[in-house]
Amino acid sequence: MFNHVQDTISMLDSPDAAGDTVSAAFEDTPAVVDVTTFEGPEGTTDFVTVRLPGTEDDAPTLGVVGRLGGVGARPGKVGMVSDADGAIVALSTAAKLAEMAERGERLPGDVILSTHICPDAPTIDHDPVPFMSSPVDIETMNAHEVSDEMDAVLTIDATKGNRVHCQRGFAITPTVKQGWILRPSEDLLDIQERVTGEPPSTLTLTMQDITPYGNDVHHINSILQPSTATDAPVVGVATTSVSPVAGSATGANYISDIDATSRFVLETAKDFTHGWASVYDEGEFAHLHELYGSMSHLQTLGGDR
Repeated sequence: MFNHVQDTISMLDSPDAAGDTVSAAFEDTPAVVDVTTFEGPEGTTDFVTVRLPGTEDDAPTLGVVGRLGGVGARPGKVGMVSDADGAIVALSTAAKLAEMAERGERLPGDVILSTHICPDAPTIDHDPVPFMSSPVDIETMNAHEVSDEMDAVLTIDATKGNRVHCQRGFAITPTVKQGWILRPSEDLLDIQERVTGEPPSTLTLTMQDITPYGNDVHHINSILQPSTATDAPVVGVATTSVSPVAGSATGANYISDIDATSRFVLETAKDFTHGWASVYDEGEFAHLHELYGSMSHLQTLGGDR
């Protein structure tokens, strides 16, 4: 995986980084790549989806969303920004899955990996450090990156600009489904322990974090925004730091941490598509519904919006 991480960083760390560059990297592999260029009020970005077809039609499909504002903040910043982690992890994992498929190790279920490539995204003020913004809004990102085909979603996002999680590496969130914050998946905690050799690391979530952007409340970042666009269970996978690091900061893509995060996503893809790992307890979720009803209103802007 480490070689794929290095190759992906080299590919994306350029003012000319684009979807066509990514697509070319997957030529002559079993991966199916789709690139869509979208123009927003503050520039353009290329949405990239890489699908690794599975061998069994009835096996579960895993969605992987590399969430970010942009891989660069040019011309204000020179080089790759911290916010690029989501794209790096998604595309590194896709490259490894494609290599595995070429070698005859295809997974039972499809894995759909989506992200977007923008080398000159804008920035935005945020407490405690600035965020990366994006040429397109969250609704557009969700429309291009989240699919009804996904039976579960991992959403990867650089989550270093906060004082909530002060530890290097990566952390996983509790599972979020239809407005419910459920307990973290034991199976995913097992995978995290396996790939890091360390105790599990989890990211604290608030109710605010799982509501859509645009409702004038504080969000830790956009890591759980995909959960507002699907009924499937969603787990955030956050690359983290000890002290707050701005999303627009350069020199802050920690390769060893990105490698571990990518291996976690890969191992989750293996176990989930084989049916060896679950993302949430279906029985407990059904019981919560019986007791307290739906929380799906938290997937909306609320009120009269």
